[in-house]
Amino acid sequence: MTATPGSTSAHALLRVFSNNGIDRVYLVPGESYLGVLDALSDFSDIDVVTCRHEGGAAFMAAVDGKLTGRPGVVMVSRGPGAANAAIGLHAAQQDAAPMILIVGQVPKRDLRKKAFQEIDYQQMYGSIAKWVCEVIEPEQLAVAAFKAIRVATSGVPGPVVLVIPEDIQQQEVAQHAWVSQQSIPTRPNPADVVQVRALIERSRRPLIIAGSALAREGGRQALKALAEKFHLPVTVSFRGHDLFPNSHPLYAGNLDLANPEHQMQAFASSDLILALGTRLGDVTTQGYTFPRYPRPAQKLVHCIADAEIVNQHFAADVGIVGDAAALCEALLDSDLGISIDDERLSWVSTLRGIQEQYAAWPNIQVSDGVPFVEVVRSLKKQSPKSVKICLDAGTFAAPVYRHFAFDDEQRLIASFSGAMGYGTPSAIVAQLRNAGDKVVCLVGDGGFMMTGNEMMAAVDRKLPILFILSNNHCYGSIRIHQDRTYPGRYVGTNINSPDFVAMARSFGVPSELVDRLDQVDSAIERGLAADEPYFIEVATSLNAVLPSQRATPG
Repeated sequence: MTATPGSTSAHALLRVFSNNGIDRVYLVPGESYLGVLDALSDFSDIDVVTCRHEGGAAFMAAVDGKLTGRPGVVMVSRGPGAANAAIGLHAAQQDAAPMILIVGQVPKRDLRKKAFQEIDYQQMYGSIAKWVCEVIEPEQLAVAAFKAIRVATSGVPGPVVLVIPEDIQQQEVAQHAWVSQQSIPTRPNPADVVQVRALIERSRRPLIIAGSALAREGGRQALKALAEKFHLPVTVSFRGHDLFPNSHPLYAGNLDLANPEHQMQAFASSDLILALGTRLGDVTTQGYTFPRYPRPAQKLVHCIADAEIVNQHFAADVGIVGDAAALCEALLDSDLGISIDDERLSWVSTLRGIQEQYAAWPNIQVSDGVPFVEVVRSLKKQSPKSVKICLDAGTFAAPVYRHFAFDDEQRLIASFSGAMGYGTPSAIVAQLRNAGDKVVCLVGDGGFMMTGNEMMAAVDRKLPILFILSNNHCYGSIRIHQDRTYPGRYVGTNINSPDFVAMARSFGVPSELVDRLDQVDSAIERGLAADEPYFIEVATSLNAVLPSQRATPG
């Protein structure tokens, strides 16, 4: 049967996406989903971003979901394409980002016969994705797409996989106008609100741990209002630096991979922890040591929209399966304030002092290149109030996490997964979604060689992203571990790099090399002012980050 134009099962899939606000897809084309690829021609409201590698495309979809709250969609071919995309799926799971991965599959008649490039994706992705669905009937494709949207965005968001055999994409099927209604944020039980409020009133040394679930619309504002009303110091969960203004007197820092011991001792002396919108994962809890596992020494309030997470690792005195921002708002509803005594004031002042000391800019003297912290210092000094900082993984990122104070509308876009190659794809998405803001991508020589080719999308679309590449000719993070554990034995971490400036210019990107400290400010000024992609390579000091070589900060 020949399908009427615009009435195929692939059209039904895309119509569900379009009706539910999905306006962009990221893909590497493949023959196993030609039907879907063809149907995209009939959806002018869905922007198609063609990528150079499935890993980059999947990272883009994960970031898109994180920024919009709608599922980011990535389309790849079976086998090799699906394997390449796994890294982005993992990032979406770690980041609690709604995402839909569409994988073209072998023909229906060949399923489970070990056909060319066939993979059982339930086995491959089952421990990462929230749901894996292999659709085997054309009529079910729209139904599966509709469910995928709901699953990806419900509770703690995450990735979903739709597997579509290549021979069920072209049949004529009914077209539907289904629209999934957004879930209403779950408000806490009034009795729980009363109990939490009583705990806050009795506490002398309270501490908020704010998590990424508060990144939704209105979440940051509700958190700030709650902290100010009850004079509650705020620390943010792993890589959640932009959840609370870093220059605010109530900002107590972030829970990261290696917090100072005296800061953790201070946090441990709290008498109440309000864990709001955080999964209390291993990094945030310093390897499940703060709060104390499994029964915290403090009173613990844990609020997140997933029953599996509340009380999973830490026994809460008040466990609330619901929306953290809604809890903040409910606590704010009362007109009654609380009396702030001297002990509370002293506690807040102590935590703020520790954070300010830790975040102070260092003075590092080295002779083997530019300390990258000076690049970050200059970037902070010159960045606009709404800058978006997109970080790849590597040693160059450490000064951002420690010293760059995120305030106003400044945003940090970095993956909890710690995956190299995240930076360039995330910057593409951030600029597409924030056309009026400046986006800066910070990436190392290792990470850029993984997905730097996606920079071509910035050229194609004239996106004014500033790319800053730190080149120390080394896998620096691993070298630091080697330097601590096996000093002088550096197998596998030295890398030779191409001429990155020449490479960027070959893409059509204006580029320059910074190899002296006195060049940093002017280069960043030019990069931030550019109205097209701009690329700066920094010849970076390795000794500035190695434990055995680093100078003492002044």
